[in-house]
Amino acid sequence: MATESAPVPYLLLFRNSGPETHAHLSTDDRAHLITKWNEWYDTLAAKGKAIDGRPLELHTRVVSGPGGGRVIDGPYAETKEAIGGYVVLMVSSLEEATSIAKNHPGLVHGLQIEVRQMAAHCHLGITPKSKPVSSLAAQ
Repeated sequence: MATESAPVPYLLLFRNSGPETHAHLSTDDRAHLITKWNEWYDTLAAKGKAIDGRPLELHTRVVSGPGGGRVIDGPYAETKEAIGGYVVLMVSSLEEATSIAKNHPGLVHGLQIEVRQMAAHCHLGITPKSKPVSSLAAQ
């Protein structure tokens, strides 16, 4: 008898989702993709598996260096690498999260999805001050 493990948070990061990826689609094809994308998310949300998801703006800023001394505005030439959005899942395993990602309707158009488990604790030992993601599923 197989037992299902407790749900844990996974993050789906969408790459190669910008306008250049969909430029070849007709208006009707874009509308169809949007409908399918929303149905994919809404089905997961209704099952309590998707607890948050958002597209991200194309323009970005990267801050690095001591004291934030280096600031670079984007988008960049590597826009296929840019994260265009995300979905937070509450699922029982990496395999389940991967299966959900494999069913995304944007994959056929070049979308790439990175699947990552969200850590319960920071590797530096920092205690998160915000609510744990696992508590979001109860909302």
